[in-house]
Amino acid sequence: MALVRKGSRRIFVDGTVYRWRLRGRPTYFQGLTWSPCTFAVEHADTPGVTLVVTTDQPHLSNWFGREAEPLLPSGVAAAVRRALREGWTPTAPGSAFHLDQSAGFTPSN
Repeated sequence: MALVRKGSRRIFVDGTVYRWRLRGRPTYFQGLTWSPCTFAVEHADTPGVTLVVTTDQPHLSNWFGREAEPLLPSGVAAAVRRALREGWTPTAPGSAFHLDQSAGFTPSN
């Protein structure tokens, strides 16, 4: 699963270049704040296994105006470092590596 280049951003984490992307529009479940925001990260030069991170925040563009913290590059870098510690190998071929940071997310009713 490769990231779409359009809308992706470059980030340097510990000397390695990655690209990350957050959906501009929420999915249906994210729009209703039933599921948390997710973003994807891949190695910029040799994309392999894509990192998919589930946050503990609703999508910023949710349809009910539920407050959420913006996703900052520092948060992306922290997720990359954690995923690397947990065994993510970004240049190896394979299916997506999921990092669940959604503890504390409460969906709306």
